[in-house]
Amino acid sequence: MPFRSLTLRSTRGLVVKAATTVAPKYTSLKPLGDRVLVKIKAAEEKTVGGILLPSTAQTKPQGGEVVAVGEGRTIGDKKVDIGLQTGTPVVYSKYAGTEVEFNGLSHLILKEDDIVGILETEDVKDLKPLNDRVLIKVEEAEETTAGGLLLTQATKEKPSFGTVIAVGPGLLNEEGNRTGVPLSPGNTVLYSKYAGNDFKGADGSDYIALRASDVMAILS
Repeated sequence: MPFRSLTLRSTRGLVVKAATTVAPKYTSLKPLGDRVLVKIKAAEEKTVGGILLPSTAQTKPQGGEVVAVGEGRTIGDKKVDIGLQTGTPVVYSKYAGTEVEFNGLSHLILKEDDIVGILETEDVKDLKPLNDRVLIKVEEAEETTAGGLLLTQATKEKPSFGTVIAVGPGLLNEEGNRTGVPLSPGNTVLYSKYAGNDFKGADGSDYIALRASDVMAILS
């Protein structure tokens, strides 16, 4: 068998799926269609303070480097190439794609649309969203109740509004042209509470990357 698929295991609601391992006799892996092969960035093994993390506490990486791309897709009668090049550092949706161990390294095969954006630095505030994605800096949660009681981290209500930091170029229409996004950096917006992917910025601020369709209103 060219592939060895490991078992699926559930523990207290946590589903753990190991990567599919490609046999050593195969020396290349070519994605098809609008799929992209990403080499996964290694998980953090230590906290900022230098404390060694157990494997269960390590943050699951959501970033990596594009190492191969498919031939693209057809929209109407127009051929549209993949808009990413090999070597591009990207961030992708948390549960997207199929994890593959290839040449001793962890990779992910996923659709181009599952890639949230390009990140060329270590700070998520510099994310360049792709397609119809929007990067939002989340409004800080209230520290106290209306009556002045101090809230613990666990009881703070998750905010669902913030400031737009960057927007993608929009989806492709049937003619293969970008449709744009009806939002601009600086807009204060209300968005669906459980949408998108959450990130922590270098300065400790919370960010979320989501689709423009998950933004419900502009506040002013």
